Amino acid sequence: MTRILMVTGDAGEALEIFYPKYRLEEEGWRVDVAALAKRPIQTVVHDFEPGFDTYTEKLGYRIAADVAIDDVKPDEYDALVLPGGRAPEYLRNRPAVVGVVKHFLDADKPIAATCHAGLILAAAKTLKGRTLTCYPEVAPDVRAAGGSFEDREVVVDGGLVTARAWNDNGPWMREFVRLLRSREKTT
Repeated sequence: MTRILMVTGDAGEALEIFYPKYRLEEEGWRVDVAALAKRPIQTVVHDFEPGFDTYTEKLGYRIAADVAIDDVKPDEYDALVLPGGRAPEYLRNRPAVVGVVKHFLDADKPIAATCHAGLILAAAKTLKGRTLTCYPEVAPDVRAAGGSFEDREVVVDGGLVTARAWNDNGPWMREFVRLLRSREKTT
């Protein structure tokens, strides 16, 4: 069975956590949620209100983390999902998170990243020569890390599948599922 690791934490975007988790489980794949500690984490909902210059934040649902990031054995997983929200702002500063991301990139395992998850990819120093999309406000970080930003709903660059935010979940998971299915056929 395909095993997928999802790395997130408190203030992770609810729609970028729950949608891919359930969509990938619908395929019959196992999705384990990793956070800084094995405990329930609090998701948030980001939305846009008329007259605001940026998004607003409201509490979302809680989700249980299956494993603490320090206990993750990345070689036991076939793919990685990095949701956005505010969680990537602090997760990018955790060596264990950066190490997990580097493992997946070095092993050429599929990665799905959206929204602010580009901050984690940039912190892992993995973007040089890569093309991706993310929340547009993260584009300067992507460029500073040597990546190219495209403002599209989904960008596939080898094993890296990226999207801008939760409103691109459908195209994001469509391309990620397609990539995972193609990799299953070759193994």
